[in-house]
Amino acid sequence: MPSHPQNPKMKPMFLPAVEQNPKPGPYFNLLRAMQESGSEYPQIWHLFAYLPKATEHLARFTQEILRGPAPLSPGLRELIAAYTSGRNQCPF
Repeated sequence: MPSHPQNPKMKPMFLPAVEQNPKPGPYFNLLRAMQESGSEYPQIWHLFAYLPKATEHLARFTQEILRGPAPLSPGLRELIAAYTSGRNQCPF
């Protein structure tokens, strides 16, 4: 499979229309910064940038799950998420 145009280590998404059409907003800016630096990033950011209004609740949900009050510390939750992403061969 060909590499991602901004980062040769990353593979393109299965939804090129989503990846190629970000809308202005916080994830648009994050994507551009990561692409310009050549860094890997979570490709779900493309979906967040493609439909910012539809995905803002998912971003809030994710932050609450990872950093809100819970029996597990935020660091342990991040570690679990990173481990799971690694097992799924997905950058965290």
